Amino acid sequence: MYRLQINPEEKTPKYKQIVSSVIHDIGKGILKRGDHLPSINYVSEEYYLGRDTVEKAYRELKELGYISSVAGKGFYVEGSPTNKIRILLVMNKLSSYKKIVYYSFLKALGDKATVDLHIHHYNATLFREIIEKNLGKYHYYVVIPHFYENIDKVDIQQTLEQIPRDELILLDKDLPEVKGEIISVYQDFEKDIYQALETGEDLLKKYERVVLVFPSDGNYPQEIARGFKLYCIHYQKKFVIIENAMDEKIASSTAYIVIEETDLAEIIKKIRQTPYEIGKEVGVVSFNDATLKELLSITVITTDFETMGRTAAALLLDKKKLRIKTPFSMIRRQSL
Repeated sequence: MYRLQINPEEKTPKYKQIVSSVIHDIGKGILKRGDHLPSINYVSEEYYLGRDTVEKAYRELKELGYISSVAGKGFYVEGSPTNKIRILLVMNKLSSYKKIVYYSFLKALGDKATVDLHIHHYNATLFREIIEKNLGKYHYYVVIPHFYENIDKVDIQQTLEQIPRDELILLDKDLPEVKGEIISVYQDFEKDIYQALETGEDLLKKYERVVLVFPSDGNYPQEIARGFKLYCIHYQKKFVIIENAMDEKIASSTAYIVIEETDLAEIIKKIRQTPYEIGKEVGVVSFNDATLKELLSITVITTDFETMGRTAAALLLDKKKLRIKTPFSMIRRQSL
């Protein structure tokens, strides 16, 4: 007799656990088309559940196309409605760089999967609603776990705990507090900026002062600022962190590290109003590469977003539970 995976200790509603168990086992080939499912009465008695709970689960599975019913005979497996892996991708935002991750992820999956995209906008409550609404409907849940700095991290972890470990994939940011074997393809923001700047020390050493333009309202990981400080302290640099470039007075022998492109444009405009030359008296480094930055010969420190999406897809398809850091590097150009 087929055994459902139901954990009485989990906070996930029991009907969702039934739905998730059946979909999971269909995806893994444990349940095959035509297999007979346990009756509602049997599941109710065997797992100490109310009939309405089991009925709700079976009804949802029928609506999703995973099972069918025959009057007087019971419920039968239909298989995956699309015969493809179903993936829910939950991003914090759909920036130009996140689009690179998204499209490289889709391209690497090819026709083996269908991907539904949701955006949580850094909002923990919205994230929880997205996950709880879709539990049991997908084979995998790919999450980019960037949220406001002041949110309750316990709330985020509790939401993630509802997702079975073999269905959870973390993207862009690793969460060590999420225990167990999972797929995680991530940036290490603190080490990444430190090591990238360190590789460019031969260029940065001619600047006495380094300025990080780090918007407080941009929801950027604080690890970036910490890594920047560690680099400056270790290499005995004078440094300052400012929120935007609007009020900055350009000074000679200063290198500017800029995250947002609006601040990059402002810094370049201000430098052009001085007698200083970019790459000599004043240095400029931008986060994340783009065609325009290449044309302007702006030095960048960047992760490989295309590799990030492609690696996540490969691990998913190969069913390899690994935590892999995405390459991060400095691309040297004339602005430094």
